[in-house]
Amino acid sequence: MLDANLKQQLQTYMANITQPVELVMSLDDSPKSRELDELATEIAALSDKVSTVRKDDDKRRPSMVIRRVGTDIGVRFAGIPLGHEFTSLVLALLQVGGHPSKAAQELLEQVRNLDGDYAFETYFSLSCQNCPDVVQALNLMAVLNPRISHTAIDGALFQDEVTNRKVMAVPMVFLNGEVFGQGRMELEQIVAKLDSGAEAKAAAKIAAKGAFDVLIVGGGPAGAAAAIYAARKGINTGIVAERFGGQVLDTMGIENFISVSHTEGPKLVAQLEQHVKDYDVDVMNLQRAEKLIPATTEGGLHEVVLANGAHVKARTLILSTGARWRQMGVPGEDEYRNRGVAYCPHCDGPLYKGKRVAVIGGGNSGVEAAIDLAGIVAEVTLIEFDSQLRADAVLQRKLNSLPNVRVIVSALSTEVNGDGEKVTGLSYKDRTTDELHHIPLEGIFVQIGLVPNTEWLKDVVALSPRGEIEIDAKGATNIPGVFAAGDVTTVPYKQIIIATGEGSKAALSAFDYMIRLPAEQSEALAA
Repeated sequence: MLDANLKQQLQTYMANITQPVELVMSLDDSPKSRELDELATEIAALSDKVSTVRKDDDKRRPSMVIRRVGTDIGVRFAGIPLGHEFTSLVLALLQVGGHPSKAAQELLEQVRNLDGDYAFETYFSLSCQNCPDVVQALNLMAVLNPRISHTAIDGALFQDEVTNRKVMAVPMVFLNGEVFGQGRMELEQIVAKLDSGAEAKAAAKIAAKGAFDVLIVGGGPAGAAAAIYAARKGINTGIVAERFGGQVLDTMGIENFISVSHTEGPKLVAQLEQHVKDYDVDVMNLQRAEKLIPATTEGGLHEVVLANGAHVKARTLILSTGARWRQMGVPGEDEYRNRGVAYCPHCDGPLYKGKRVAVIGGGNSGVEAAIDLAGIVAEVTLIEFDSQLRADAVLQRKLNSLPNVRVIVSALSTEVNGDGEKVTGLSYKDRTTDELHHIPLEGIFVQIGLVPNTEWLKDVVALSPRGEIEIDAKGATNIPGVFAAGDVTTVPYKQIIIATGEGSKAALSAFDYMIRLPAEQSEALAA
């Protein structure tokens, strides 16, 4: 199953295994079981510390437990961990095999000290780029703490479970049989939900920090670039980010980042994060900004109030909080979110195999989503408000060539219909005739643009009618010492490469602002 190049890479990684590992398989006569058996056999052949065992003792087949020999330390995959989950498989082999995690020691110790019995189950899809973060975090927890167990389940392979447990979006995590969380979660977030004192500890730690020269709010491409450029100037730099990487984490294929012909969002974010870590930048991840208190005098300290109550001070700020998917704003959308209403076709598409879905939006994102889904689902209906699609011509040609796609234009979505548990259809109005229509379906993928994350800045920073931060050519806002960059601003064309340039520019502008402050203020800053 693995090509020669991949085997060679895997063998190199597996040299780090120090404790013997066994791959305990539960199989049946299905083709997927044969695939898993073949995969396990190939892996075991790459290391004398890895062996295979067949027990057929799991109700889910095919499944495989990666277990440290002679112990209960292990993690379980129900399905075949390839695609985006191949990295999860490799890390599980290493960590079960005794190779230490690179996570912060303080966090690892926090996991070891969790008191309670936690049985986690995570439903994933092989095309979901957010799922590996959750799977890997919970796998690591299961390796570190004997009272924690984790099973990662391929939702596309165990459709009956998905239906019975009403899993309509991935990653979906169950704890001791009850829903624990949905969507991308990092190790720190999971631990914080289990450790009641974690948030207070984090707040106290942040509150004890001194003032920064530059504080960047937001950890997407603009924020990462700003941090790198600021740190290279030798000034005290910090980042406050609700989710380092931002929306790029939800982006599948990236083919327009100049000099990189193709990459994927999570991979690019990992590279951005590593680049930031190459410099002396204080990264405060998983922290949401809730309020901005501007300095009362030019050159004074601005304050950012976080959701946990901590205040962070800085001489200059760079606001790069990005944007989020725009919602339809119709009855039923909130009620059926993650129960048929979805925003990531790459993540959740496999859960709708053989079903009927709609895509809302006729721009590039909407048409790309419809093309991707057409290869999975039974039927795709693309709904566009305008009288014609707005996507690039090459995408429209591809869309029109697909036999299971129909396009409806001049259509206003009016309601998401459901039976109380899941989506059953979509109602829309024909804008040319005012006639109401209903489409029976099981899923709705919303792809209608972005909304800037600026609610916390209203009545503080000047915003455009669309809610974007108004900036000048240097990235400056209407508040001296406060700059902004990326998708959250009025700069046109929301693209990753534009955001990185804008972030770099904002950092240079912030530095230029500080060195031009009166001498007494510069001395105070140095002190």
